[in-house]
Amino acid sequence: MFQNIDLEKYDVTGQVPVEETEKQYYYMAKARGHVQNLAAELGRRPTCCVTTFGCQMNARDSEKLVGILELVGYEITEDENADFVIYNTCTVRDNANQKVYGRLGVLQNYKKKNPHMKIALCGCMMQEPSVIEKIKKSYRFVDLIFGTHNIFKFAELLCGLFENEGMLIDIWEDTDKIVEDLPVERKFPFKSGINIMFGCNNFCSYCIVPYVRGRERSRNPKDIIREIEKLVADGVVEIMLLGQNVNSYGKNLEEPMSFAQLLQEIEKIEGLQRIRFMTSHPKDLSDELIQVMKNSKKICKHLHLPVQAGSTKILTGMNRRYTKEQYLELALKIRREIPDIAITTDIIVGFPGETLEDVQETIDVIEKVQYDNAFTFIYSKRTGTPAAAMENQVPEEIVKEGFDKVLKCVQETARKQVSKYEGMVMDALVEEINEHDSSLVTGRLSNNTIVHFPGDASLIGKIVDVKLEECHGFYYMGHRV
Repeated sequence: MFQNIDLEKYDVTGQVPVEETEKQYYYMAKARGHVQNLAAELGRRPTCCVTTFGCQMNARDSEKLVGILELVGYEITEDENADFVIYNTCTVRDNANQKVYGRLGVLQNYKKKNPHMKIALCGCMMQEPSVIEKIKKSYRFVDLIFGTHNIFKFAELLCGLFENEGMLIDIWEDTDKIVEDLPVERKFPFKSGINIMFGCNNFCSYCIVPYVRGRERSRNPKDIIREIEKLVADGVVEIMLLGQNVNSYGKNLEEPMSFAQLLQEIEKIEGLQRIRFMTSHPKDLSDELIQVMKNSKKICKHLHLPVQAGSTKILTGMNRRYTKEQYLELALKIRREIPDIAITTDIIVGFPGETLEDVQETIDVIEKVQYDNAFTFIYSKRTGTPAAAMENQVPEEIVKEGFDKVLKCVQETARKQVSKYEGMVMDALVEEINEHDSSLVTGRLSNNTIVHFPGDASLIGKIVDVKLEECHGFYYMGHRV
C-alpha cells in the first residue's frame, strides 16, 4: 500500500524530526542501514517471522509490523527459525498466554544455534505487569518487549535493538496518540481491516481488554476515509472496520460523529463493494445503525452481536449493562428489519455464580435468536479483572455440562439457519484456492458463510454469483452461474 516511500530523503546523521510520522520514517531509514549491515555480515538478506495470536485487531497490527520490516530490508518468512521472530500476543484467555510460553521454549533452542537471532514480544499479553516479570525472570533470551499503545514506535524500537545490549522493554500504560500513514503489508490484496478506533471503556468484569488496550479513542473520519480510498485505489473491494466496540465510535471526537454516520460516508467511496465491521456491543447498537444497514447496498448482511450469557443475573455480574429481555428485543428487531441478515455471537459458559438454570436461559436466547454461528468459550479467569476475585467460581464438571448443552444447541440452530439458503444464487468474494482441492476456490458470502465451488486463481479477489447447491453444516458446495 505504501510502495512509494523514499527513505533516501532522510538524513539519519541529522536531527530527529519532531512530527511523529516523519520521526518514525527517519528511524525506518536508520533501521534499514542496520539491516543492510546485518545482511553483509550474514551474506544474505535477513529473515523475519511475525506470528499473530488473537483477534483481527492484532492481525491488523501485524500487517503494520510486516510493512515496516519489509521496508527496512527483511525477508518475511513463516519459518520461526528466522533471524528475527516477533510474537504479537493475545491475553483474552489464559491458554493464549500458555501457548506463547510454550513457543518461547522452541525459540530458545533456535537462538542457541543462531547468534544473530532476535526475539520480540508485543501485543496485549505484554501489557500485563505479571507477564513482564515472568519474562524477565524465566525468558531472559527475549530481546524486545513492547505493548499495544506504542506499536507505531516499532522502527524506533528496532533501532534500539541494534544499538543496545540486553533486553529492551518499552511498555506504556495508556496513550491518546494515533499515528497515521505508516507502512502496511496486507495479507490479502483484495480485502483489508481498518482500525476506526482503539481501546475500550466497557469494563466487562471478566475481560482484560480495557486494561491492556486502554481507553476508547476514535480516529478522525477524514483519515479513515482517506485510508480506505487509498486501499480501493490499490485493489481492495472489501473492508472490515475494526474496534473493540464500533458502536461507540466518535464519542471522543472534537466533532462527534456516530458510527452509523461514518458508515454512510464510507458507502459513498466509489469502487468499494463490501463493508464489514466488528465488534458491536448490544448496549450501544442504535436504531439509526439498523436503518443504515437495512438501506445499504454495500454493508454486508452479517452482524456479530455478542450476548455472552442469557441470564440477566449473570449479565449483571458480567457488567454487560443490558438484560436478557433487552438483548432479545434488540436481536429480534434486527431480524424483523433485516430479514436476510446473519447474526453471530459470543457466549461464555462458567462465569462465577452461573448455574445450570442460568445456562438454560442462554439456551433460550439461542433458540429465540437462531444464531447463524456462535463462538462458545469456557470462562477463563484473568488476573486483574473483577470476576477473577469473585468467590463463587463454578466447579469444572458443572461448567463442562453447561458448555456441552450450549454447544449442542448452537450447532443445531446454526445448521438450520445456514441451510435455508440452499438453492439460492448469492454473490461470493473469492478469497483463495481451496486448501483441500485445488480444482475448487473458496468464497465468502455477504452473510459470512463460506462456499466452495469450481474455479481457478484468476477468480481470487473477484465477487461472483454462485448457486448454493449442498449445505454441509457451516459451509456450502456450489457452482458459479
